[in-house]
Amino acid sequence: MSIIVYSAPGCSTCELVKNFLREKEYDFEVRDLLANREYQKEVEAFGLLGIPVTVINGKAIKGFDPGALERMLTE
Repeated sequence: MSIIVYSAPGCSTCELVKNFLREKEYDFEVRDLLANREYQKEVEAFGLLGIPVTVINGKAIKGFDPGALERMLTE
């Protein structure tokens, strides 16, 4: 399973997503949008703006929605 969390330092909603994934014991990659402009382009390719954006097996979701994340993780 591939999980990427696009975030930035100081983003409290981003931390909610990362903590949710840690609690569920999922491994994930964090991509800091402020550290690399290419990451911003990756997020925009999904038609999304803002953070956090979580990509699970190629499907993206914006924000922190535990129910939606859970569904994506079990697909």
